[in-house]
Amino acid sequence: MKTPRLPAILLMISCFQVSAVNASEHHSGHGGGSGGGGGGENGCLKPQLTKFVPANMTTVAPESEFSFLAFNVEKAGQIKVSVKGIPVEVSSEDKETFFLVKGKLPAELVNTTARINIKVTAKVSRCNGENGWLVKISE
Repeated sequence: MKTPRLPAILLMISCFQVSAVNASEHHSGHGGGSGGGGGGENGCLKPQLTKFVPANMTTVAPESEFSFLAFNVEKAGQIKVSVKGIPVEVSSEDKETFFLVKGKLPAELVNTTARINIKVTAKVSRCNGENGWLVKISE
């Protein structure tokens, strides 16, 4: 009994195509992810913004101080903070592997809930970062 060769040939061709697509996905670009092959200017680590003080949804007095840690940031000048849309001046202390960033809530924010919003701008826009948290500001 003769077996049809066409289905076997089509199966082999489709296997080669899948292998080629898989290889091109995994080997092109090298540096698209953190720790990926090429690194250099093409690769980046996203900023990590953590350890928010006071904690999320904590009630605080007007003009209270806040702080957070910023990892994977080259220069303190890349960090911009606003509270409820109001730009806030912050101080940054370089701790070698991260920045300790401190600021004060704007005086005009009273009896409201406000988001402390952090933006980190990098040379390459896909490496930018943003995070934040909410605080309740009393009277």
